[in-house]
Amino acid sequence: MPVRVRRKLAFAVVVVLTVLATAGIAAAANGGFTPEFAHSPNAHRINTAYWIVLVFTSVIFVIVEGALVVFIWKYRRRGRPRTAEGSQVHGNTRLEVIWTVIPVVILAVIGIVVFYELPGISNAPAAANPIRITVEGHQFYWQFDYPNGSRSINDLHVPVDQVVLLTVKSYDVVHSWWIPQLGGKIQAIPGRTNHTWFKADRAGTYYGQCAEFCGLYHEAMRARVIASTDADYRTYVSSTAASELGRAEFQGACATCHGMQGQGGYGPNLAHDPLLIQPSGLANIVRNGGVKMPPVGDSWTKAQMTALLQYAKSQIYKGASTSGG
Repeated sequence: MPVRVRRKLAFAVVVVLTVLATAGIAAAANGGFTPEFAHSPNAHRINTAYWIVLVFTSVIFVIVEGALVVFIWKYRRRGRPRTAEGSQVHGNTRLEVIWTVIPVVILAVIGIVVFYELPGISNAPAAANPIRITVEGHQFYWQFDYPNGSRSINDLHVPVDQVVLLTVKSYDVVHSWWIPQLGGKIQAIPGRTNHTWFKADRAGTYYGQCAEFCGLYHEAMRARVIASTDADYRTYVSSTAASELGRAEFQGACATCHGMQGQGGYGPNLAHDPLLIQPSGLANIVRNGGVKMPPVGDSWTKAQMTALLQYAKSQIYKGASTSGG
């Protein structure tokens, strides 16, 4: 096969593989090259800044890389000896000024847009009665404290069209709170308190995940924000949260390693472990951890431990093992 044909074939293969590699990402739309649809004012501003930067950089990439390919093809060696000196090209002052001014203007536009959007991203709009909720990152779940003292695990319930102010903390390692459709990331750092906000513009469920590698099972540290009517929100925080707390605790803090039925996995089988129904023993292991187990409930209240104990007794514990193992 001639050298020229081999080169063209190799180039075609690279192009085809590149197209195939990016086709899935491009087809994914909101999960691929573009951000998810925004449903909060701060998320809208983040997306605006993203699109401005993307448009400029994409155009620049196409122009520069296109010119590079054209020049490589046009000024290729064409069989000339390597020692042959090509024609000399002298400077062009006007062209040099143009390619200096244009990038400066582009950077200025991007900077103006970004700095215009930043205050609306970081600063919550004025609201008469914002909902103030504390978000705690734990290995490997999210815990939410509501204004009336209720708690939930992994599912954050909020009223639609109301400003929600989040106080973000961590009690073990660094986590990162991120619900893409409701705003940017905010770190949950031990010993430090951070703040963010959002205002869901429609009822629905918004999905997110810890965006900071926080250890084993980091990928399982997911979160949902459930935006509903004000009446549904008040019903949840006044009664539903308490009734679902035991299940949510086991599912969020225990099932990751031990399985939803306590059948075991990375952690040992709990379904036949009497420790599961001993109040003091269960509280000790949950709050202080073990050899491989982090202290998943180091900030849990007595009410939380009672809820977990009741759920474990009714749904998980199957009686002491009779296998002798």
